[in-house]
Amino acid sequence: MAVSAKPPTVASCHSDLSNSLHRNCMSNTIKFSISLRTCKLSLKKNNEISVASTDSIDTRDPNSVICDLCLSGNLEQALTQLNTMKELQLTVDEETFISLVELCERKRAEPEGCQVYSLISNSTTHLSIRLGNSLLSMFVRLRNLVDAWYVFGKMSERDVFSWNVLIGGYAKAGYFDEALNLYHRMLWDGQRPDVYTFPTCEFIGDERLGKVVHGYAAKHDFGKDVSISNSLIQLYSSIGAWEEAEKVFTRVESKDVVSWTSMISGYENNGLPEKAVEIYKKMETEGVEPDEITIASVLSACASLGRLDMGIELHEFAKRTGLLSYVIVTNALIDLYSKCKLIDKALEVFQLIPNKNVISWTSIILGLRINNRSVEALSFFRRMKASLMPNSITLISVLSACGRIGALMTGKEIHAYALRIGLGFDGFLPNALLDMYVRCGRMDIACNQFNSHEKDIASWNTLLTGYAERGQGKDAIELFNKMDVKPDAVTFISLLCACGRSGMVANGLDYFNRMTEDYGLAPNVKHYACVVDLLGRAGKLEEAHRFIEKMPIKPDQAIWGALLNACRIHKQVELGEVAAQHILDMDEPESVGYYGLLCDFYADIGKWDEVGRVKKLMREKGVTVDPGCSWVEVKGSIHAFLTGDQNHPQVKEISAVLDGFYEKMEEVGFDEVDGPKAEILCGHSERLAIGFGLINTAPGMPIRVTKNLYMCENCHKMVKFISKVVRREIGVRDTESFHLFKDGSCSCGDAGYKPKTETTR
Repeated sequence: MAVSAKPPTVASCHSDLSNSLHRNCMSNTIKFSISLRTCKLSLKKNNEISVASTDSIDTRDPNSVICDLCLSGNLEQALTQLNTMKELQLTVDEETFISLVELCERKRAEPEGCQVYSLISNSTTHLSIRLGNSLLSMFVRLRNLVDAWYVFGKMSERDVFSWNVLIGGYAKAGYFDEALNLYHRMLWDGQRPDVYTFPTCEFIGDERLGKVVHGYAAKHDFGKDVSISNSLIQLYSSIGAWEEAEKVFTRVESKDVVSWTSMISGYENNGLPEKAVEIYKKMETEGVEPDEITIASVLSACASLGRLDMGIELHEFAKRTGLLSYVIVTNALIDLYSKCKLIDKALEVFQLIPNKNVISWTSIILGLRINNRSVEALSFFRRMKASLMPNSITLISVLSACGRIGALMTGKEIHAYALRIGLGFDGFLPNALLDMYVRCGRMDIACNQFNSHEKDIASWNTLLTGYAERGQGKDAIELFNKMDVKPDAVTFISLLCACGRSGMVANGLDYFNRMTEDYGLAPNVKHYACVVDLLGRAGKLEEAHRFIEKMPIKPDQAIWGALLNACRIHKQVELGEVAAQHILDMDEPESVGYYGLLCDFYADIGKWDEVGRVKKLMREKGVTVDPGCSWVEVKGSIHAFLTGDQNHPQVKEISAVLDGFYEKMEEVGFDEVDGPKAEILCGHSERLAIGFGLINTAPGMPIRVTKNLYMCENCHKMVKFISKVVRREIGVRDTESFHLFKDGSCSCGDAGYKPKTETTR
């Protein structure tokens, strides 16, 4: 078929590829026609080879070797192996070429990509869909439309992906007439557009380009062609103009499944899941049969809304209609069940997928992470790497898991892996790495990462949060003063928190006022809670109470909880009981933490009847406490310890070490009295993790522990004592703060455990 769109005049891998085209058909493998070099070679079945050399004999299939090298991101070695195969006149599988092309695309390695393409083009006249699509994607990503055009012409068959990639390449480069011409030719060729066709794999997130195309489409009346109307719905939805998409949708007289699906996915992608569900129900009443993309889009909306009931109904529908065989549907189900806290159900769906793709693995890894099963998430990531190349979203998900459990060495390995495969600076990945280093307690590496890439507001906020968690108010203020982007609401939450934990009351109040006066940001309930905490920690309890009474919005549990905690620290019984009553008067506390805080407050003032009442209330409401769990990384492996864990193979050695510290603490008069908050919210699991770290690491080596609950005062005192005795740095990250223990003191300055004095600017 002749296609009238023409490539722009730009540099290409070779200037006149069309002259070398022949009429030979391509088989599943591509052979080199280059003379056999001098070498002792024995061929075996399935292209296995044994190359005799003075050094070693390698009997592996060379195609598998290249694919493995591509999987690990070793492009240079893969090309060396390819050249060896060329010299030996060995058969190169199509899958091998696809792996090489995809790696060149990820690494933006244009010279190497052209080298691979040259070998392919010298060996065949026509390209298969898979190999052709891989080359198209690479050249479009490299902005080489000339060679993309030649590849498109050499493809014996094309699918919707082929057209989408080339249309997107022309549009992204500003060749809108050519892009639209290709789109019309695509329709003429009988190819059905999908939700990614127009605008494409390039418009999303590019507001300037979206507006230009929007204007172009508005200027030309595209008539009543349903396929063009569907494309316009997709176009308007992708640039955020969902109301315009609605207008087009309303004007379509004979809506097909693509029309409905485009509108459903448009609503979902624009953060309007309620409308997505609503329009799907209208589609049902119209008697239009949904396809796999429809079901996947509605499942995504259900996941956003927490509509498990509707999601289960769609799951059953997909089973009955055979749509469950589509991986896009199963991937959406994994996301739904994960977000609805049914991770075992998500795992069940995942295991039943015969051909898992990158999105399948990424979805289950993220699902495990958000369901607090981060160790399993890391295990699934390792399994995935054995067969598939992760994308940047996969790496972001697994880095989040590393941060949650303090897996620093694993996180570093992933960082190196991302750089090796060319994804180290892709999208949000630099910020994910920054967050991982902050959560793992390595602010030094975090600062290096922060300075190594282009910074957005998320980068600044992540580093500010790190300083806030460590009570480093002065560092937070210094960083804030360097910001070259407009701060947002999250910025001021971190800043107020940092000031509060550093006793910098005047600074905190100044920033609270400035966020409205200088930046036009209206404080939300979290900002007010930070101010209450700021005043309360400094002992200004009456001022904090007056601040609550004058608030323009209704105080929630977090605000009264901040006041109650301050009253507990400063032993202000009367005001504390007022705050406690406000929490109890609310229908249902949002977090088990408030129950623990209430128990601890009443225990401190000797009201044991009230402690019993709160615990009874917890039982009646079915409030459960997550079992205490702490993680420690030793020699690159993660070790988890549950509260009272007696099953660990080294439990006797760990107990002996801890018993030794208990004896020494008694000798110096350490009095440990566990209160109800310690029982409910701590669990002391960090002690086991620290004991394991001391046994299995060299003297003087730092120990880093992460735990899923609050660190009680007694554990805090004990770890300070241990750090002094063993002369080691011990880092413990709990749900509230990061504690760095050294020489008997903690970086938090005992904030939250004893009164904090106000400091000056």
